[in-house]
Amino acid sequence: MAANREYSAHQRKMINNYYKNRDAMALQRLGELVTELYLAEGKSRATKWKQAAGALEKLGLPQSRIDHLMEKSDVTLLAKVLEELMEK
Repeated sequence: MAANREYSAHQRKMINNYYKNRDAMALQRLGELVTELYLAEGKSRATKWKQAAGALEKLGLPQSRIDHLMEKSDVTLLAKVLEELMEK
């Protein structure tokens, strides 16, 4: 149903910009999650780790590496991965 929808030129531009900048947005969100994880405790921390895993999946990190990071639950490792991804 949505595939048949006609978008205005402005809407198409917004959609194209979203997909063009999707990686940058995911990197920014991952950076925010690293900061939040340093401060989080309890259930909030577990939720933030799940969100970080989702962000890493969006960035195309191999699942084995994501699993390793989730197993270790070490924010400094996550920060190093973020630095590595930002260099690319």
